Amino acid sequence: MIIQSKRVYLASTFSPAQVEIEDGVIKGVYPYGTKEADKDYGELRVVPGFYDIHTHGYHGYDTTAGGKDGLKKWLKDLPLEGVCGVFPTTLTQGHDTLKKAVAEVNEVKKEDPEGAEILGIHFEGPYLDVKYKGAQPEEYIVKGTVEEFKEYQDACDNLIRIITYAPEHDEDFALTKYCAKTGVCASIGHSDTDYETALMAIANGAKGFTHTYNGMTGLNHRENGAVGAAFRFHDTYAECICDGNHSTLAALNIFFREKQGYGIMISDALMCKGFEPGTHFDFGGQDIEIYPDGSAHISTGRKQLAGSTLKINDGLRILVEKALVPFEIAIDSCTINPMRYVGMDDHKGRIKTGYDADIVVLEEDYRIHQTYCRGIAQL
Repeated sequence: MIIQSKRVYLASTFSPAQVEIEDGVIKGVYPYGTKEADKDYGELRVVPGFYDIHTHGYHGYDTTAGGKDGLKKWLKDLPLEGVCGVFPTTLTQGHDTLKKAVAEVNEVKKEDPEGAEILGIHFEGPYLDVKYKGAQPEEYIVKGTVEEFKEYQDACDNLIRIITYAPEHDEDFALTKYCAKTGVCASIGHSDTDYETALMAIANGAKGFTHTYNGMTGLNHRENGAVGAAFRFHDTYAECICDGNHSTLAALNIFFREKQGYGIMISDALMCKGFEPGTHFDFGGQDIEIYPDGSAHISTGRKQLAGSTLKINDGLRILVEKALVPFEIAIDSCTINPMRYVGMDDHKGRIKTGYDADIVVLEEDYRIHQTYCRGIAQL
């Protein structure tokens, strides 16, 4: 199959080109009109497929609560926002619940269902700090150990590729070192760490920061905190929720200009995504309400933010059109950057010969015209 457009995103620029797809892989890229095309997208932008490495669920499904049918429906619907690959993300819960959750994600992955591809699991908690727990249930937060983490990995055939943790509670950075040794991205988040401890965590193998600005110590000119560490350590990766609610548009602009090549857009979306404002959900034993702006909040106490309902294509629109992040920086944040982070950039994240044919066709208003997941049209 050959698709073409006057605007195909190649090597950080739009060019008239056509893409030949065979057996789910890009077989070749040619000048526009070189061969007879099966589909001509005219002036629509053809870009690499999107990847969301931190997202909990959608339309009633939650990764930790489980349910194979819900997970399969989620995977089928993700291409509607241009997502070709996903890391289902857990919530802090009890040991048995988490083992069951990660095992179920692995079982579904083995079935290779239609839609977006499960690329790994993001294990968010329970190895967090209570002060910066956010919406994570405090009663299940524990000190992490290598032995327990091995049990979770054994339950899912080592599918956990990212773990969010508080390094200040990792004695001698034992878990940090183990993750680095086994190819797991240890990501600092929900943490009360200071700048110096964050530096030692990075030096011992931590690779990134989870939803930067949120759930961590802030940047002050005398106490630089985790946010300061995320900015100062230039070759570390960092996530950011791009809904315009978790961080201001100015903060998004600063973040992505500072973290060029290493900034990663995430949705951090909850099971309430896809429902109308005012809807309530149980999230790990806490009542969550969707606000009119699409944000999700704990409905009691301080009514703090608990996650988002963001679609990745909307995140791209917000970054470019509202936060005024240059397009090449914004598009990299949901394509090649997350794949570099998890070590999959040798076959995903670009429109390039030999890469998986994960491709998105964008309307001018950032709506999704078509999504190809490993060469298969989804819409």
